[in-house]
Amino acid sequence: MKYLVVFSAVLVALALGACNKPAAVTPAITPPVAAVPGPAGPAGPAGPAGATGPTGEIGATGNTGAQGSTGDTGATGTKGSTGPTGDRGRTGGDTVFVVPAAPPPAR
Repeated sequence: MKYLVVFSAVLVALALGACNKPAAVTPAITPPVAAVPGPAGPAGPAGPAGATGPTGEIGATGNTGAQGSTGDTGATGTKGSTGPTGDRGRTGGDTVFVVPAAPPPAR
């Protein structure tokens, strides 16, 4: 199958290359008409203004830009004010602490 495709392509190239191509025809060159030089005449009046052209179409929306870089770290905040003083604690009331006597020194 591979050789069939290659063979067909080569055969088509040779067949089309063998076609008779007609020669290019160059048109005859006509000599330019020589204008007789003379003094220039006065300028003619200005023509009327042209009509306003149609409004152009709106262009397509542009692509989204790249993401920006990370910003700088913010400044350190100021120290907060001191909180209010707490309420006075309750007294011990009837609570009694018993501290055992120290043991006699060892001899």
